[in-house]
Amino acid sequence: TAMIIYTIKVKEPIASTYDKAQDSFLHWKFAVAPTAVVTLITHLIQHGLAFKPMDFLWLFSIYLESIAILPQLIVLQRYREVENLTGNYVFFMGAYRFLYILNWIYRSYHEPFYQHHFIVYFCGVLQTLLYVDFFYYYIKSKSKGGKFTLPTAH
Repeated sequence: TAMIIYTIKVKEPIASTYDKAQDSFLHWKFAVAPTAVVTLITHLIQHGLAFKPMDFLWLFSIYLESIAILPQLIVLQRYREVENLTGNYVFFMGAYRFLYILNWIYRSYHEPFYQHHFIVYFCGVLQTLLYVDFFYYYIKSKSKGGKFTLPTAH
């Protein structure tokens, strides 16, 4: 993650294509801080006052991953017209999460000692649901063969 951020913000030629004006999502306010609060509450419910740093960090990463696509979806919604490569990338990211859910279902039936983790299930389903609107317009535009545009929120 750190290398990706470094590449986008510092490393050329990619850094010159980064437009800070488009990156207006308040990550700390609407992603990191709420995720930390939910993680702390979940951790306290699971472990009481016995703080387990690795469990806390794992939970935090699972929760944060489930909403990590939001800034990208917001930017795409704002600018409406989606480039082909970007549209394909976001579509296949969502498809990957959907296939992950099918994998969990398959493994739960076919692996005798498969351990269910309902927080992971919840977050995976949440992440996949965030893509549903995008999927609809992606498939609609691909079936018509036209440019991929998203409707405005106005």
